[in-house]
Amino acid sequence: MVPSEENQLVPKEDMFWSCRQSIFAEMKKKFSQVESAAEEPRVLCIIQDTTNSKTVNERVTLNVPASTSLKRLFEDVASKVGYVNGTFDLMWGNGDNVTDTTPIDQNSDKTILDAGFEPGKKNFLHLMDKDGEQPHIIPEESGTTDDSAQDRFIGPLPREGSVGCTNDYVSQSYSYSSVLSKSETGYVGLVNQAMTCYLNSLLQTLFMTPEFRNALYKWEFEESEEDPVTSIPYQLQRLFVLLQTSKKRAIETTDVTRSFGWDSSEAWQQHDVQELCRVMFDALEQKWKQTEQADLINQLYQGKLKDYVRCLECGYEGWRIDTYLDIPLVIRPYGSNQAFASVEEALHAFIQPEILDGPNQYFCERCKKKCDARKGLRFLHFPYLLTLQLKRFDFDYTTMHRIKLNDRMTFPEELDMSVFIDVEDEKSPQTESCTDSGAENEGSCHSDQMSNDFSNDDGVDEGICLESNSAAERISKAGSEKNSLLYELFSVMVHSGSAAGGHYYACIKSFSDDQWYSFNDQHVSKITQEDIKKTYGGSSGSRGYYSSAFASSTNAYMLIYRLKDPMRNAKFLEAQDYPEHIKQLVQKERELEEQEKRQREIERNTCKIKLFCMHPTKQIMMENKLEVHKDRTLKEAVEIAYKLMDLEEAVPLDCCRLVKYDEFHDYLERSYEGEEDTPMGLLLGGVKSTYMFDLLLETRRPDQIFQCYKPGEVMVKVHVVDLKTESVAPPISVRAYLNQTVSEFKQLISKATHLPAETMRVVLERCYNDLRLLNVSNKTLKAEGFFRSNKVFIESSESLDRHVAYTDSHLWKLLDRHANTIRLYVSLPEQSPGSQFRRAVYQKSSGDSGNLDEACERVKGPAGNRKSVEAILEESTEKLKSLSLQQQQEGDNGDSSKSTEASDFENIESPLNEIDSSASAENRELENQIQISDPENLQSEERSDSDVNNDRSTSSVDSDILSSSHSSDTLCNVDNAPLPLANGLDSHSITSSRRSKANQGKKETWDTAEEDSGTDSEYDESGKSRGEAQYMYFKSEPYAAEEGSGEGQKWLMVHVDKRITLSAFKQHLEPFVGVPSSHFKVFRVYASNQEFESVRLNETLSSFSDDNKITIRLGRALKKGEYRVKVYQLLVNEQEPCKFLLDAVFAKGMTVRQSKEELLPQLQEQCGLDLTIDRFRLRKKTWKNPGTVFLDYHIYEEDINISSNWEVFLEVLDGIEKMKSMSQLAVLSRRWRPSEMKLDSFQEVVLESSSVEELKEKLSEISGIPLENIEFAKGRGTFPCDISILEIHQDLDWNPKVSTLNVWPLYICDDGAVIFYRDKTEELMELTDEQRNELMKKESSRLQKTGHRVTYSPRKEKALKIYLDGAPNKDLTQD
Repeated sequence: MVPSEENQLVPKEDMFWSCRQSIFAEMKKKFSQVESAAEEPRVLCIIQDTTNSKTVNERVTLNVPASTSLKRLFEDVASKVGYVNGTFDLMWGNGDNVTDTTPIDQNSDKTILDAGFEPGKKNFLHLMDKDGEQPHIIPEESGTTDDSAQDRFIGPLPREGSVGCTNDYVSQSYSYSSVLSKSETGYVGLVNQAMTCYLNSLLQTLFMTPEFRNALYKWEFEESEEDPVTSIPYQLQRLFVLLQTSKKRAIETTDVTRSFGWDSSEAWQQHDVQELCRVMFDALEQKWKQTEQADLINQLYQGKLKDYVRCLECGYEGWRIDTYLDIPLVIRPYGSNQAFASVEEALHAFIQPEILDGPNQYFCERCKKKCDARKGLRFLHFPYLLTLQLKRFDFDYTTMHRIKLNDRMTFPEELDMSVFIDVEDEKSPQTESCTDSGAENEGSCHSDQMSNDFSNDDGVDEGICLESNSAAERISKAGSEKNSLLYELFSVMVHSGSAAGGHYYACIKSFSDDQWYSFNDQHVSKITQEDIKKTYGGSSGSRGYYSSAFASSTNAYMLIYRLKDPMRNAKFLEAQDYPEHIKQLVQKERELEEQEKRQREIERNTCKIKLFCMHPTKQIMMENKLEVHKDRTLKEAVEIAYKLMDLEEAVPLDCCRLVKYDEFHDYLERSYEGEEDTPMGLLLGGVKSTYMFDLLLETRRPDQIFQCYKPGEVMVKVHVVDLKTESVAPPISVRAYLNQTVSEFKQLISKATHLPAETMRVVLERCYNDLRLLNVSNKTLKAEGFFRSNKVFIESSESLDRHVAYTDSHLWKLLDRHANTIRLYVSLPEQSPGSQFRRAVYQKSSGDSGNLDEACERVKGPAGNRKSVEAILEESTEKLKSLSLQQQQEGDNGDSSKSTEASDFENIESPLNEIDSSASAENRELENQIQISDPENLQSEERSDSDVNNDRSTSSVDSDILSSSHSSDTLCNVDNAPLPLANGLDSHSITSSRRSKANQGKKETWDTAEEDSGTDSEYDESGKSRGEAQYMYFKSEPYAAEEGSGEGQKWLMVHVDKRITLSAFKQHLEPFVGVPSSHFKVFRVYASNQEFESVRLNETLSSFSDDNKITIRLGRALKKGEYRVKVYQLLVNEQEPCKFLLDAVFAKGMTVRQSKEELLPQLQEQCGLDLTIDRFRLRKKTWKNPGTVFLDYHIYEEDINISSNWEVFLEVLDGIEKMKSMSQLAVLSRRWRPSEMKLDSFQEVVLESSSVEELKEKLSEISGIPLENIEFAKGRGTFPCDISILEIHQDLDWNPKVSTLNVWPLYICDDGAVIFYRDKTEELMELTDEQRNELMKKESSRLQKTGHRVTYSPRKEKALKIYLDGAPNKDLTQD
């Protein structure tokens, strides 16, 4: 034995050492691999799973070697996320890499480095659906795991993909990607339109009910008889077919709601799911009349119960039969602080009788007296589908608000309803059924007769009838059917939230596999019985009456049970058993879904990019969106763009091409020579949601050739400047390189413009008002600040201007003027100035007829006011020509201080003596130095009121001119609606650019410079300019306006330096308007033809931009101390008590009587009111409320605060003015006559003090009511304090216990308060219901017309209605 053992040890020892050596070798190999791997760069991949809304915010990170193949990458990703490899796609994400939705080739052996992955950086990838289907999940061997528990139960889900029923459940990030593929459960969800979760819950429950779904499928739609859009059963059929066959994760319910007659606003109305169930069942019954399904709802859901009263003395019983579709179960009895613990307990309470005793005794027909009785309910018939509503919504009489009861209430998975039959009561010998007067379906005979009545109504299909022909049979029947009344729970509709709003979802058991599922809008997931128990509600421990306030707000609201009966329990129809019309519908819906899928695939592979094109004949930049499939070639894309831009009649197709374009910088990036057959997807870098560039459809003339645009070039627009004519030519496009020198660039321009490079001066406009002379020859364009798109001005002449310092040169001044010049279109008044100007000049010249003629002669010429605007324009040319020569002579003599009485244009001097006067006259061009010498005209800023009435803009000129002056600092809207002005206006203008043409018609920015209400002026009190004079450019010429701009209206096209002040601009317009600048107003025209007056004389035109429109209106502009006031007439007894009359001008220091004197002629001329000065008063206006009465001796700005945008009431008096002192108080009284249900007209009462006693005495005096019977109340709200006559008697605070009017609760301290009064001995008229309803309608109509409501009430919930004709009733009274 020993030798043999020794012989066996040797090989074992050898084996040990050999194993040890092999292990070391393997470890060495591994270490070498690790070392080599450590040297290899690694790639960080961040993958976002976008196939599921629950995982869209989660990211999976992989750090793999750069040598990893794409095929291996897909395997690693599949393993990491738990998907089957090959059932998903990977696409580039939106991180540091370029966004590209082209799928990565998952079968490629290329390394990820070769595929474009970058080591050391984050490589973002999107995990997407493959071919529109969701990735397949790797099946779990061990069944459900703990990790999936959260996914199984959703209550309520984090609702990424749906819009909740209230703001508490609205997700900010909604992704429709989750709707594109079916849930792993195999069931399809429903999209929440906005607040339609209650509808989704009910529809899924009905869909998961085999008996309802099968019956619905058997119904056949006849298109010849009904519109499919409005057919509720047909749209439910379509929805159920889609829920059964669709491959989507969720489908829309808009077709169903449209068949209800709902519009999009209904989607935002939250309703009760039980209410919807009732209403929808009613609608289906109406639609199914005279069909096999006519009684389907009753057969499935309707039960019967007996409402009885039994005399406890003689046993007489009166009863009535009621039907029900659901059983409402109380959560907590009224007045109790303890909720029912279970559904069974609530059911027992439901049928628990109550004793009628004491004052509630029952009058027994047999005993002929009031007796104690027992009243209760008894179930006679349970439906096949039993619906229980847990009444969780209640009303709290303490807080007077609706509340939700979140108390715990359990419900069994199987519910035995046989225990709710009161057998002892049924076998009582005392039982009789006799007439209970007045009730429908009442019993009027004994029990045997009663059962015969039911036998005619209750068929076997309707359910289980618990009545029989005799007491013994009833007991036997009840006992035998105890086992047949076993119901199984299959649907729990859960509400999460409060009484104010929340979210519904459904937990439903499938009868196919007995598995519970959560149907939460578009999310469908598996859940367990434990998850169902979480919907019981409540919380741990007892918290007393308000325990539900601290409980979970997610709990069951409706329960649906199905009777366990193998003979009746149906299974869902298989596809082969479908009726023929359903098979056709399934095929039709599948084809539509496939078509939608194909369309989605096309959309996914379609490149959508902005397309621009400069129209070859119209010369306007057009914009559109080019949509082209990624596999289409460039040549095909040009054809599509050619048709899209509608160029067939403008240019041949072969004269067009697509080039890469940067619209923001107006830069042509590159052209695509020789790539006509390249797919667009390759040219554009793939299909992307957005592109960082655009495309331009470039055109040429047939005799031209296209220029090659290479990447890296910059575009330069070259403008040639002619100093002699002072003109700037349109741009010529030149392409250059940033590394070119200025010298090389000049040579390039010289070739393009044929101008000598030696004498060439090049000026670069880098940004607004930044003109840089490029005078360093060896400096590169990049160093000079060139970018993608640039603008340069060149001048190449032999003039001496080249040797002058650049900032002092003629070139710089010309370019500076060019950069700041804008083009404006000025609309002149339609009529000649006429008598208005005569009157204005007469006012100025203090009535001297000689001065009047001289003044008219100065502006009008020999023909006076008979001259037309055309004549004024022509004459102004000659006048300006002579004026220029005259000023040159005066400038030589040094005399510049002459009065403006000699000429309206004497304050304009020309700074350039060398300017040719004939050229000046031809162009009507003024380059002048403005000096103010007329303090009367220009010493202060102009102001305007807040509203301008177009109809009165010129008719009130005469009266305006007669008034004295002050200024207001607001803007005026000609539409009589004040509009706020936006801030942040960019004062830079774009001159002569393509962009300004392309942007014509876009919404403009409001003029913030005009909004500023500061009172600073650029002139001192002597009228002299504070700042140094500047050279300003002004050029005008007649302009033919577009059609529709007004017949006979005269227009000027004005080129003006926008640094000019409004004051100087108006002076330039004087010869064209024909009146001094102080007698016309400038209105800036915005979008939608809204006009606002420009009033600040010291502001420049910097807020204006090219092609802005200006309207000139005649009328004296406001001066310092003047305010434009809007005058309204107060009509206290009219339906509309506030009526606009006219605009007037009040001045500081003017008395009220003086303003009334100036108003008189205007009132007669404009409003037809022939008044005397003592027959009307002015009073304060606050909104629509009349206020303080202004006395004649009051002075504006001293006794009366006046401001811009001021409004005043004018009140016509019936007699002499009673208000003589500010100590008096004027109130408006109105008598209420309760016996007649009538209000008298308003009467003014003037009090000498604030005494309540005096008020009562005055009211007694005007009404004849004895003083001791006077009761009064203050009106509420805005004048005239309208109130319904049905409410005035009890709703107002009558006869307040105060002695003076200026204390609480009256607070009557100013004129204009409304006082209602009555005779307290007068009885209120008694109204019948019919009279009250009629009166209520009249009052409602009256108060709605005046803008007042009958009563205040909080927002009411809109009633849930389903319209059988597919459209709501237009009768507004239905709600």
